[in-house]
Amino acid sequence: MALPIATLKKGEGRMLKAGGLWIFDNEIASVTEDAVNGELIRVEDFDGYPMGTGFYNNNSKITIRMMSRQKDTVIDEDFLRARVEAAWNYRKRTVDTSSCRVIFGEADFLPGLVVDKFSDVLVVQSLAMGIDRMKETIIRLLVEALEKDGISIRGVYERSDAKVRKQEGMLPVKGFLSEPFDTKVQIVENGVKYIVDVEDGQKTGFFLDQKYNRLSIHKICQGMDVLDCFTHTGSFALNAGIAGAKSVLGIDASQLAVDQATENAKLNGLQDVVKFQCEDVFELLPRLEAEGRKFDVIILDPPAFTKSRNSVKNAVKGYREINLRAMKLLKDGGFLATCSCSHFMTYELFTQTIGQAAKNVHKRLRQVEYRHQAPDHPILWAADESYYLKFYIFQVCNQP
Repeated sequence: MALPIATLKKGEGRMLKAGGLWIFDNEIASVTEDAVNGELIRVEDFDGYPMGTGFYNNNSKITIRMMSRQKDTVIDEDFLRARVEAAWNYRKRTVDTSSCRVIFGEADFLPGLVVDKFSDVLVVQSLAMGIDRMKETIIRLLVEALEKDGISIRGVYERSDAKVRKQEGMLPVKGFLSEPFDTKVQIVENGVKYIVDVEDGQKTGFFLDQKYNRLSIHKICQGMDVLDCFTHTGSFALNAGIAGAKSVLGIDASQLAVDQATENAKLNGLQDVVKFQCEDVFELLPRLEAEGRKFDVIILDPPAFTKSRNSVKNAVKGYREINLRAMKLLKDGGFLATCSCSHFMTYELFTQTIGQAAKNVHKRLRQVEYRHQAPDHPILWAADESYYLKFYIFQVCNQP
């Protein structure tokens, strides 16, 4: 059966032609009348040249999400199996798979779908109508691929409760995709134990993208007094503690997060070294400065201060403020680990903002390293949205 056809405007589809997977509503000249939201559609350039096959949804500004660039590809179960197995084989080659992101949307050529593996549990987030209709098939194929490697999955939970689903014309969904199970899942990462709340934790329950960035702070935290800001469930703080920090103070504005972090500290026997407080970081940092407090290491892992281009200017102010305050609280020669998880806060802009903060407080920065998200969140070139996490470690020195 022939698929409906979407025809691009002349001169449009630049992102697609550069290797991207999205086609926006203003790039499309026409769509045949048989197009149905959530179903597959063939894409042709203005002159009829075949561009591939994707999912159509006129509720969304991202009207087509491409599944294949090949003219005659059939999107069936065999096609999905190949995509799923390729995603899993990539993780086996690049990361510790005890807990990892197994499918990362467009970067794994399965647009709009995220699947995280926490020990023997899968957590699914489906954010696009077309892939939503295939998610249960994809999960079944993924479970089969894992079983081939002797990995048994005891449960699957869906966390498709993000607001962005409304832009796709879908309602938020949350619940079991398997028989019910205990949604408090224990994992081990970098030698640190965590209880991951896949039902009520943020997003899928735990931020796996910082796995190797957390590991990178171990050496600089040994024997040090550490301040971890925006600690969430305590992941950076606990890595500092297990690495041998003298003292660690973790700060978060959420009491629920602080309570979970405290439990995680007890789970690792670090409750005497790693402490947590429920505070607003923007209010706390100036107060610590007024009290004359100093730290050897400060970690800044804030939530995304901007989720659109329209709010980038305010985000820059926020990033500059917290980095400036942190630099003032560091001992001479102390270390700053700082990051941004916003796609719209580009590498260039984030770097410039940190430089401005250092200049404002008359500090010199010696870069230790620059990192980004873990390899299980691959950066797909030409799909700019897949590159979102920027992570620096600096030694912060007084002006000589």
